[in-house]
Amino acid sequence: MKKEFLKFVLLAGFVFASGCSDDINKAFPSSTASRPTVPVLSNEVTIGDQIWMAKNLNVSKYRNGDIIPQVQNASQWSNINYGAWCYYENNSANGPIYGKLYNLGAIKDPRGLAPLGWHIPNNDEWTTLFVTLGGFSSGGKLKSTTSWDAPNTGANNSSFFTALPGGKRDGDAGAFIAIGQQGNWWSSSTTFGGDGWYYRLFNNSGDIGGGTSYSQFGYSVRCVKD
Repeated sequence: MKKEFLKFVLLAGFVFASGCSDDINKAFPSSTASRPTVPVLSNEVTIGDQIWMAKNLNVSKYRNGDIIPQVQNASQWSNINYGAWCYYENNSANGPIYGKLYNLGAIKDPRGLAPLGWHIPNNDEWTTLFVTLGGFSSGGKLKSTTSWDAPNTGANNSSFFTALPGGKRDGDAGAFIAIGQQGNWWSSSTTFGGDGWYYRLFNNSGDIGGGTSYSQFGYSVRCVKD
């Protein structure tokens, strides 16, 4: 059975367990970056020393122009071994709001999922983001103040990251789950076994969660500038 393994990570002097090729295995920095958090462009935001996309990725082609297959059928989705994407509930109206959901195959494809000048952040880069904002209890600074189901705990979007609850697609049955309640984003880091890492926000918590997941799960993608 394909499963995702969620591991809540709090700012308590520890990090994710070892076992990934680009694992988070360093202690948190003692101070945060000095550059202030300010919007750069309407689709970019500077947070510390990083520049992030301010929206989830919504591309249907790899960087070289090759088409990424759209897979709507649930059974096909749960069994594919190549890069693919879908809209939540296969509804194209969700694309402009939440972006696309991608499987791990699309993340790892050497043709490049991120647009030129951008890349999918690894675990260290995600950790840098969280530490800059104050640690793994700073999820409210990332979450949009709208679109999340109540109570949207701690949400103030002070980082201008504008994280939205785009839900996910299950890797077992291909079902769509938790729009309004969860936002899930892939990391480019993988485990020694080839599973992917991801990070998660919840409507009822200000904490940032994370863990490992099989390749057939569908999550959102945020990119960071090269």
